[in-house]
Amino acid sequence: MIKIENLTYSYDQKTVLKNLNLTIPDGEKIGIIGESGSGKSTLIKFLSGLYEVQQGKIIAEGKMSVVIQGNQLFPFTIRENITCGHEIPEEQIWEAVRIAQLEEWIKSLPEGLDTFTGVRGDNVSGGQAQRICIARAIAQNPQILILDEATSALDMETSAHLIEALQNWWKNRTVISIAHRKEALDFCDKIYRLEDGVLC
Repeated sequence: MIKIENLTYSYDQKTVLKNLNLTIPDGEKIGIIGESGSGKSTLIKFLSGLYEVQQGKIIAEGKMSVVIQGNQLFPFTIRENITCGHEIPEEQIWEAVRIAQLEEWIKSLPEGLDTFTGVRGDNVSGGQAQRICIARAIAQNPQILILDEATSALDMETSAHLIEALQNWWKNRTVISIAHRKEALDFCDKIYRLEDGVLC
């Protein structure tokens, strides 16, 4: 379960989040839409612990994985980017790879999972980097998955296949997905709009 109580946050004399209250039961899939600057990414940073709550409260029960916007790869191999130093069985790594729609591409690489992604992930495309980050989140076997514009670098067909595969995997998991467009959140049980720091 995730519970947000009276969460308020201001930055540079502007209120970004205003007295947010939200309860998400275990296993529920919710979507949050909103324009750029509406506070969506700020909310994700609070949920993931990147920002410390100063006013209000957040309770999140269960292991959490977060996929945020941008290329979040480390200068390591694909395998190391997925495992992040954890001991993860090979079968579990490949399950994450398949769900993230990376299997065909990785098997075509001479070094496979041990391919170096580049100093800044510049040996892979934006879409591949995004899917490696998704595979990383899946491989950690979380109870809560948070996706912040997690398919923004993917074409529509790849995105559709990915969401379909994710739906089979996350049946009993709690999911929060952030997007600009409501159409990207068709899989959600509920969709909220974040506007001027207020959930509605």
